[in-house]
Amino acid sequence: MHKMSMMKTLSILLLLSVCLLSQASAKRLHVRKHVTPCCTAVSDFDISSEVTANTYSEQSTRSGCVKAVIFQTGAKKVCVDPEAEWVKNLMANMTKTTL
Repeated sequence: MHKMSMMKTLSILLLLSVCLLSQASAKRLHVRKHVTPCCTAVSDFDISSEVTANTYSEQSTRSGCVKAVIFQTGAKKVCVDPEAEWVKNLMANMTKTTL
């Protein structure tokens, strides 16, 4: 009888441990959803008339990502060439934000 009680206790502890680990993993996955965007290519096509926000972000070169300026156009963000003249002109009249 004592052996049966001990097995139940161990089973409950094991189940509790699995639940706690599962919650910890879920929290870590939730944090990963807020990953900084990564532009892998840029456009030099002038989209200044489509830019809807008065802010921009700059992305530096890092693993797999290229140097870019990011503008908001409607519901999406667009990666553009920071060396393009139209980009420089538009940035001069905007506020820089962090990614």
